[in-house]
Amino acid sequence: MNFKTILVHLDYSGRCAARIDFAGALATEHGAHIVGLLPTGLYETSIPAGMINAGANDYIAESAAYLRHRAERIADNFRTHMKAWRSVSFELRKVEGPATDTLIEHGRTSDLVVLGQEGGDVRTDTPSQGLVSEVMLGLGRPVLVVPHAGEFKASPRRIVVAWNRSREAALALHAALPLLRHADQVTLLQLAGMNEEDQAPPQAHLSAWLDRHGISATIDRLVCEVPTSDALLSRICDLQGDLLVMGGYGHSRVRELVLGGMTRGILEHMTVPVLMAH
Repeated sequence: MNFKTILVHLDYSGRCAARIDFAGALATEHGAHIVGLLPTGLYETSIPAGMINAGANDYIAESAAYLRHRAERIADNFRTHMKAWRSVSFELRKVEGPATDTLIEHGRTSDLVVLGQEGGDVRTDTPSQGLVSEVMLGLGRPVLVVPHAGEFKASPRRIVVAWNRSREAALALHAALPLLRHADQVTLLQLAGMNEEDQAPPQAHLSAWLDRHGISATIDRLVCEVPTSDALLSRICDLQGDLLVMGGYGHSRVRELVLGGMTRGILEHMTVPVLMAH
């Protein structure tokens, strides 16, 4: 398995360039093609206050014109940043459907979807609350979330895998194999509670499975009463990790999205890029 198609979400935010650069670094190393997916916002009516003259004769027409002009600026920014990655093939897809729906639709024919962390002081005129979690839960492909602070212009070399023997963790670990093969250091971090039955080290056959993929992993454990996102992020810092791989937990209900505590905490407070699968 290799990354051959990497989709990156394009929007009008101050962190879009960081996502493009990170996707470019990955595509260079893995020989992948990049798809820049640009939802225009025409079907989401996401017009920032003050951008359209209150006395406009045709508010709908002027709003549409503003969104098309904004999309052109985003497209130009994408093309400009891709010039730094001369060996990478790429394409731009402008879509007019809702961002979440189109990311899921186009992401399902990609190997990896690169999104941006929500929140922080990111400048944007297209609010996207809940986009990352909805895409992660509905996509069926791994997502790689780039933090809203920090520079990430190179492929990760010190990768931490959060392992708790769950289905989601297994999916994330498998999805990360192309990254793990290129890493200098892989730490398999077992998340364990205080119960005796949780103290067993990761199965020997898991290490053997990684070995057969050419990946040598160091075994570590994070033991606390209830493993928390803060404890996990602290351990990543101790290990000088530059990427976290973990399962994404949650489910959708009618009019409500419910995330697991660890998943929610990491999405809110991540300090390194995070690859998640559900």
